[in-house]
Amino acid sequence: METETATPWLTDAEQCAWRTHLEVNRLLTYQLEKDLQPFGLTMNDYEILVNLSESEGVRMRMSDLASATLQSKSRLSHQITRMENANLVRRENCESDRRGLYAVLTDHGLETMRKVAPHHVASVRRHFIDLLSPDALTELDKALKPIAEHLRGQRGRP
Repeated sequence: METETATPWLTDAEQCAWRTHLEVNRLLTYQLEKDLQPFGLTMNDYEILVNLSESEGVRMRMSDLASATLQSKSRLSHQITRMENANLVRRENCESDRRGLYAVLTDHGLETMRKVAPHHVASVRRHFIDLLSPDALTELDKALKPIAEHLRGQRGRP
């Protein structure tokens, strides 16, 4: 296939690594989602609960939460509505900015986090951590950090 500029196609080794990464990402996400289902949560729900539980005052501005969870403000708003209906979070007005809103973890949401977190961590351990040696985990972390830094720098860029 001809292009205007020479495309540096992936080598067999690069293609294999890329496709393995994609497969692991999809399979691990699927499995972690499946393991959260008995609690009536999705990975998005859990990620929101984690962000709120780790925030000062168990609250975050909606715009900051959208950024932290890589969701559009519209998508997050729909997600928060579903979570409000389950009494996991509530919205509060922002005193300093009348247009701003906070997502706040409810007592039920905090209790849900306390109940689900040990099961989620066990799932992460069973399907990821325990399958790698400590040295492999260190190498994986070292290999992925430059990619994470690069991609964080790309956020908001066309």
